[in-house]
Amino acid sequence: MTLTLHRPRLLRGPALEDPVVAPVLGTDRLLLRPYGVSDAVDWLAIEADDHVRAGLGWPQRTERQALDHLRARRHHTVLSQVGDFLALAVELDGHVIGDVSLHLRTLAEETRSVEIGWLQRSDRCGHGYATEAADAALDLAFGRLGAVLVTAVIDRANAPSARLARRLGFRLAGTTAARATWVLAREERAASTNADIAGRASAP
Repeated sequence: MTLTLHRPRLLRGPALEDPVVAPVLGTDRLLLRPYGVSDAVDWLAIEADDHVRAGLGWPQRTERQALDHLRARRHHTVLSQVGDFLALAVELDGHVIGDVSLHLRTLAEETRSVEIGWLQRSDRCGHGYATEAADAALDLAFGRLGAVLVTAVIDRANAPSARLARRLGFRLAGTTAARATWVLAREERAASTNADIAGRASAP
């Protein structure tokens, strides 16, 4: 077994003066929140979903490995230093159907960037839940966290995630043989949000 050693936070460099601690976010239909011990059954259903694993390149895990994965996600609750990862469960009608995540990549105020990720059980697709959850995560990234750029790195074979990125306003920045990188700047997000508000206001 390989042991992963983590440096103490004091040795990991600068940190945000006001860290982002896992919030609880409500949308029209969803609740975004930190993971809990009681989410084990729902998480095992996510890990067993072939489409989720294929889209994210996850291996087939044993039940113990899947629960270890959930335990790790439960501890990812703070964005403060470069490399920090925040995972929020996406709850619908009392059950976790997926999650959204933010990975802090750069810290300086002028260049602060975060990588967003999302996943959703395949039997819940087609209802706009992933778009709704990711949209809330983008509000957190550009608002509370103060990011100027959000990226999404998506497997080139994962067409549904690429379509979701486009719906959220991301633009394709580059590709490798395996993955595509999508980007969304703060100004682009603001312009898209303002256009949506204007469109709703002018609707009959």
